[in-house]
Amino acid sequence: MAKPTKYAPHLCTLFMLIALVGIVLGFIFKQPLITVILLIPTAIYEAYRTEGRSTKTASYILLVVLFAQIFLVLFNIHFNLAEFLGADRQLVGGYWVPLGDLRIVGPTLIAVLSVILFTRTRGIYTRWLAAVIFVTSFAIIYLIDPTGFQDLLSYGVREALRRY
Repeated sequence: MAKPTKYAPHLCTLFMLIALVGIVLGFIFKQPLITVILLIPTAIYEAYRTEGRSTKTASYILLVVLFAQIFLVLFNIHFNLAEFLGADRQLVGGYWVPLGDLRIVGPTLIAVLSVILFTRTRGIYTRWLAAVIFVTSFAIIYLIDPTGFQDLLSYGVREALRRY
């Protein structure tokens, strides 16, 4: 059953502003943890609004990855997933996710999940929230590792050109 939309525009605006404040404060204090924590309300509302089986699953996985990201950033855990798995990328939901430090893989996975949510949902509000999550995930990546951000961006461009 469709979720009520009476307050959805106001709530989406509020959560977008909270995420924006998180991005700004993250850059001011050079602390990705602030950005991650202030993205949580948006992700929770996204999980509430999604209804389909694949989108509901994607939104719950997104929440789990966000909370794992808090743990990784808070305790400054470095773990190279590419070395552990012996692969430089992994297929997730039809999208190739480059592997490396888990602190970068987390927000990359969040970006991929937000794309999945954006493309598989019909609701304007869930798409709005997915776009906010997508943009914020790139800010998190940049805050954690600006060089990794450039590598990921160039990888994304190459992958997009290869697909189309």
